[in-house]
This record gives sequence, structure tokens and C-alpha cells, in this order.
Amino acid sequence: MAKTWAGHPGYGHMFAPGRLTVGLFLPLWPYSGDMAAMHGQSALVEEAERLGFAGAWVRDVPLADPGFGDVGQVYDPWSALTWLAARTSRISLAAGSVIFTLRHPIDLAKQAASVDHLSGGRLVLGIASGDRPVEFPAYGVDFETRGARYRETVDAFRGLLEPKPGGGVDLLPKPTHGRVPLLVTGSSQQSPEWIAENADGWLIYPGATATAEGPRALGQKISRWRGLVPGQEFRPVVTNEWIDLTEDPAHPPTPLRGGFVLRTGTQGLLELLNRWQDEGVNHAALGVQHGRRPAAEVVAQLGAEVVPHFPALSAAPPLEPAW
Repeated sequence: MAKTWAGHPGYGHMFAPGRLTVGLFLPLWPYSGDMAAMHGQSALVEEAERLGFAGAWVRDVPLADPGFGDVGQVYDPWSALTWLAARTSRISLAAGSVIFTLRHPIDLAKQAASVDHLSGGRLVLGIASGDRPVEFPAYGVDFETRGARYRETVDAFRGLLEPKPGGGVDLLPKPTHGRVPLLVTGSSQQSPEWIAENADGWLIYPGATATAEGPRALGQKISRWRGLVPGQEFRPVVTNEWIDLTEDPAHPPTPLRGGFVLRTGTQGLLELLNRWQDEGVNHAALGVQHGRRPAAEVVAQLGAEVVPHFPALSAAPPLEPAW
């Protein structure tokens, strides 16, 4: 399944062997019941692009489940990505992650290829099997068999985007670079061997980030997985962290909310990102929605004190948008 991504604008802006880049996870502040209060985030993504962030990440949360609470950026991910594509020109546009088990592969392929074209080839697609049981009966999908459905959808998605010689019924448009990069999220109910064989990259959870053992264990996990990749060709690894960034750069990393959020100053965050880079992580998607400070302040501080150490990579310029 070897595939070169040389010249791919979205992939090349984020990923290279031995390098780590930084992105932002949306939403930049949480939904509190008032959609008007969600306004202004795309302007901050434009600023993040100017500051050198490599990627902007949206999430796929079809239904608001009070049991989970988290509703992501509220908007449909494809609509949000299209909006960001129109407001930006270089930053990679990523999903973390689209729920592949809930939608028909024709719709997924059509939406992904469309965003890919409209963004000039900047789409990087995280794909997941889904972890919110309430959504599956709403779609008429069996939760327990989502692992098999996931594999079938990945195969169908890729098949639909392949060129169809000889004419006949086809799906258009085709991706700008021949394929859309697919990052498998977590295990997605699959074996490490299947992920190594079929994923264009891996989006995994970081573990205990406030301890020295956490990044080391993450590195061991990455190393074992990369040992399974055919030919040991480079496949990027992405992880994420929700941070409460303090104004004091020396504030030590402190886990909050059971370890879900890391309160830290920039010194501790830089140490963590450097450890991740040493352990083989290629991109860190940072969420700021659970922090105490305004998102604009945090994005500006990250842009001034963190991103210059892990800037977006030189990449092929985005293609001229389709429209």
C-alpha cells in the first residue's frame, strides 16, 4: 500500500520524519447553549495560520448526548472545513475524526474529495469507528459490528476515489493528489497489524503527559506499530492534548480533571513537545477550550512562544481552489 505524499499540500505542511508540528483543535471555546457565543473562531484560525500553526482540526459529533456533554464545534465537520477552506490559504485542514461507521461511503468520498478540491489539496482526514453508542441506533447501525463496518467503509471509500478507466458510473471529483490521507484514530476496533497495513498515519491518545513515563510509553507504542508497517516506510503519528496555558512560563505541568486537561506554562509544554518529537510523534493538536484564559490570548502566546520551535513545514503550495 506504499504511497508517496510528496507534493501533497496538506500532508507536507504537517508531516515529516523526525519533525513535530503544532495544530489547533476546534472548538477554541466550548458551546454553552448560545450559538452566537461561538462566533469568531474562524478569525482565530486565520491568525493561527499567520503565526505558523500547521493544522486546524475539527470534530465529528452528529448528536448532542448529555451523557458525553462535549458537542465538538457543533457544526457539521464538512461544513466547518469548507468554511475554513474559504477563510485560509495554507494551513492544513484536518478532521479528528470523521465517524466512518455512521455514513455511507459514497457520501464520505464525495464530501472529502469536494473539500480537498475547494481547499487546494489541504485535507488530512482522521477516521474513527465511533464511541458514542447513542448515535448508532439513530443511524440504524449496529454498534457491536462497527469494526467490520469500518474496514468495509475504508475499502469502499478508497475504491470510489480511484480512477475508473473505461467510463461508466463514477464519483467526481477525484482527490487533487490521487488520494486523501487517512489517519486511523486509536484502534478503531482494528488490530495493530491492520492499522499498519492500511493507515496512511495514526492518531493516538497521549497517555499520562505530565510524567516522564507517559511520553516514554507512548514512544514504545509508536515504535512497536512502526515495526509492523510494510517496508518500515514513514507513516506519521499524531497525538493531542487539551491544555490550560498559564501566563507564567515556569508553571509546572499539572493534570486537571482526572488528567484530561494539562495546566502548564510554556516551558513545561515545550519540554513535553520535545519529548513527543523524540519519541516519534509528528504532529501535536492542542485544544484550548477547557482553559481559564480567553482563546485569543492563548493562541497568541502559543504563536509567540511555542510554534516557532515547531513551525509548519515547507510544502508544495496549495493548488488553485476549484471555484
